[in-house]
Amino acid sequence: MKIAGRHTRSVFLDEQGRVSVFDQRVLPFEIREYPLIDLSSAHDAIMHMVVRGAPLIGITAAFGLALHMRDDPSDKSVFNAADFLKSARPTAVNLAWAVDLMVQHLMALDLNARHEAALERAWQLLEEDVAVNQAIGQHGLELIRKVCAHRGRCHILTHCNAGWLATGDWGTALAPIYMAHDEGLPVHVYADETRPRSQGSLLTAFELHEHGVPVEVIVDNAGGHLMQAGDIDMVIVGTDRVAA
Repeated sequence: MKIAGRHTRSVFLDEQGRVSVFDQRVLPFEIREYPLIDLSSAHDAIMHMVVRGAPLIGITAAFGLALHMRDDPSDKSVFNAADFLKSARPTAVNLAWAVDLMVQHLMALDLNARHEAALERAWQLLEEDVAVNQAIGQHGLELIRKVCAHRGRCHILTHCNAGWLATGDWGTALAPIYMAHDEGLPVHVYADETRPRSQGSLLTAFELHEHGVPVEVIVDNAGGHLMQAGDIDMVIVGTDRVAA
């Protein structure tokens, strides 16, 4: 997606070739890159909320484990690093999932092959996440098209941040909105502040604005009033877990 007018993803290579993320603690007031140089930097990025959003947390952990294989690819090191990463944010479902996936992948490899293979697998996890989000976006786009056809507009309420800053790209809840906007549909987003960390006002509104999507920030309690007044056509939010 777009940041400072350029297309990018949440995980990227900086000018020095280092795996990096954006420091979300300073957005939208400053665009600061945060390099993932080793296991500790990945752990700290997760623990101190440099990165937020379960999908991106999982991807960041995968890169942290991959980078650690450069220093010590032994079995003991893999398991110790996995436990260390999981401790950074125990409530993030994707964190343990991604780390366990990486451990399973590494255990089947020779020691001297683990670093490169782990980096390759981490990039694959990023691409898989992007593909999933694109699929979510296509499904949601169909719903937005129907609302626009019926009402001539689509006013969407969202909460917290489930956009590209929370994932590899596109986002989960925001992917349909981006696709609808790119298609020229008349979407307008109301973003709850989402206190106490204000992810809605600081992150969601920022990334939507960067992409050119019309967005207004509202106080958290205003959503009910807007729905009562008939100003909301659809509510799209992210979820931690989905039962099927």
